[in-house]
Amino acid sequence: MIHHCVRFSFKPGATPEQIEDALASLRHQGEAVPSVQSFLVGRDHGGRYEWGATFQIADLEGYWEYLIHPAHRHTDEIGLPLVDQFVSFDITDDLDPETGKKIAALHQRRYDTDPGITELVSNINQYEGSAAPGPHAA
Repeated sequence: MIHHCVRFSFKPGATPEQIEDALASLRHQGEAVPSVQSFLVGRDHGGRYEWGATFQIADLEGYWEYLIHPAHRHTDEIGLPLVDQFVSFDITDDLDPETGKKIAALHQRRYDTDPGITELVSNINQYEGSAAPGPHAA
């Protein structure tokens, strides 16, 4: 089982309507992507981020389906331009020590096949985590 988690804060100029549209799109992606078994989108407490989301996915094949699903792409298109700080990470009960590298490879494959996503992510002020591309990579 893989829990894909994101934490983020919006840019100061993001309007309440833009923020709600982005959060609604995150919720929709949790409902629309068949490989997502459960999800949660809500306020982030206990850190420097304002919002967070987690998506529970059974395996790497499902993770890839999640990454390339049109609902996920739509969320990235409308949400990432509004994001100031972003971190993504994955928690898994898979004991294979290579799982983290395999997850990073899936992200890189997505960036390699979709330059628009790479540009959106690279334009975030601060991005840390799963295979972050561009000059802000951690």
